[in-house]
Amino acid sequence: QVQLVESGGGLVQAGGSLRLSCAASGRTIASYPMGWFRQAPGKEREFVAAISWGGGSTDYADSVKGRFTISKENAKNTMYLQMNSLKPEDTAVYYCAMERHLRNSDYVPRTPEGELYWGEGTLVTVSS
Repeated sequence: QVQLVESGGGLVQAGGSLRLSCAASGRTIASYPMGWFRQAPGKEREFVAAISWGGGSTDYADSVKGRFTISKENAKNTMYLQMNSLKPEDTAVYYCAMERHLRNSDYVPRTPEGELYWGEGTLVTVSS
C-alpha cells in the first residue's frame, strides 16, 4: 500500500522560506514521477511542480518559477519542495502526489485529475 506523508508546512512571513518533504512508503520513488499540488481556500487544487522518475525533467507552474525548487532523494525515498521568496498568495494546503503507473523517462504529472496517489497535505500560511 502506497503512503505519502508531507511535512514542513507552517506559518512564515512574506519573503521567507520553507522546505516541504514528502516521505513515501510502499513503493520506491525512483521508479515513478511525482509532483506537488496546492489548494487554497475556496479554490481548486492546482499544479505547483513535478519531477520525472529519473529526476532529469522538472516542471513548474508559472506562479512559482524561479522561487520554488523540486527535488528528490531516492536513498531516503523522499521528495522535497524548497520554497523561497514566499508570498501571501502561496498560502494553501500543499499535497504530494505520485503517479500510479509507470511512465516514460521525461513524463511529469501536471494535472490533479491524473491517476495519482495523494498525501494528506501540509498547510503553508504566508503572512503579509
